[in-house]
Amino acid sequence: MHYQLSTLPNGIRVITESMPEVRSIAIGCWIDTGSRDETPEEAGCSHFLEHLLFKGSERYSAQYISEAFDAVGAQSNAFTSKEFTCFWARMRDADLPMGLDLMAEMIQRPAFRQEEIDSERQVVLEEINMNDDDPTDVAYERFAQALWKGHLLEYPVLGTRQSIGDITRDTINGYWSRRYSPHSMVVAVGGHLDHEDIVAQITEQFGSWEGDPIKHEFGEAPVEPRVRVEKRDTEQAHLVYGGPGLVRADERRFAFGVLSHVMGSGMSSRLFREIREKRGLAYAVYMFRWPYADSGAWGVYAGTTPSQTPEVLDLIRAELAGVVAEGITADELERAKGHTKGALALAMEDANSRMTRLGRNELSGVEHLSVDEIVGRVEAVTVDDVQALADELFGGPFVLGATGPFEPEELTEFIA
Repeated sequence: MHYQLSTLPNGIRVITESMPEVRSIAIGCWIDTGSRDETPEEAGCSHFLEHLLFKGSERYSAQYISEAFDAVGAQSNAFTSKEFTCFWARMRDADLPMGLDLMAEMIQRPAFRQEEIDSERQVVLEEINMNDDDPTDVAYERFAQALWKGHLLEYPVLGTRQSIGDITRDTINGYWSRRYSPHSMVVAVGGHLDHEDIVAQITEQFGSWEGDPIKHEFGEAPVEPRVRVEKRDTEQAHLVYGGPGLVRADERRFAFGVLSHVMGSGMSSRLFREIREKRGLAYAVYMFRWPYADSGAWGVYAGTTPSQTPEVLDLIRAELAGVVAEGITADELERAKGHTKGALALAMEDANSRMTRLGRNELSGVEHLSVDEIVGRVEAVTVDDVQALADELFGGPFVLGATGPFEPEELTEFIA
């Protein structure tokens, strides 16, 4: 096997992948909680905690933590999604004991000092302001709201100005106590390492941590055609058009990778050639996938002059209908497979990429595949597989999120 997995007595899973040829090591502490696990009064709490844990513990201050990482040239950061939070660091292999000590303090013994909560509250509010000033980000948020109306995936990871302004220390501490436990954490490590040594170090730092198993609320997300517009007098309209897609563990994700590349994941893709290269209607146009445990989405993003919006949306719809009616060619299939294999090979040269793949898959229950196994799954994709998937996904229902000088009713014809 290309990885090794151990479970500590308290429930922490440790998964590693050795890269003997490098001298660096990447470690990620993956917490099985995200914005979908929050109550209304906790909205944005997962992301707020991502910030606050770097503010230190009773033992270490925020300045000590940042200076300790800086002193050895390490990189450290964190990110939050709708389903998980990850605290990670990348450093020289010899510096791992120091890095683990810092991360253990941050995660198990956060101080939650009121003055630091208040100062970081302003930082998060500025992050929300920055997000709201980016019309592309806003279009994606409107797309999520249109697709998952009434579902836990609808809500923004950052929370809202209201929820962050109102959140209290007790709420933050209660969420951390409820959602952070050894049962909810996977420690993933990639790089120059020995698995048993890693397990011993993590046992020393995290072995006495206690906590209860956590639960998630899962359910289907019924989708109806819907348009959500953020009306703004912008120079460019930002459009996100798509519909329900594959859940994370769906085996057809390899076929979708081929379909996505053919349609909109490169300069040779159909959408790029038709909308940008032939007609000059957009600078950026591409396809994407959002996979979650109980729901998923596919979409196409395009940015264009507002007056050209109807033409661009018509072209997107025409290209989607074209692949349903005619499928893809054998040449397109082979190019997409070659692209996937090449991109995978490049990603596997980086310890952080390997750590990320291990941690995300282990936390979400997706099968761990080696590079050769992934290549095998990609090679097995056929033209018929891609056709069947296009028929299912591109047949609707469709939703549209947009930022621009529009009223929603001006765009409803494009989701019919």
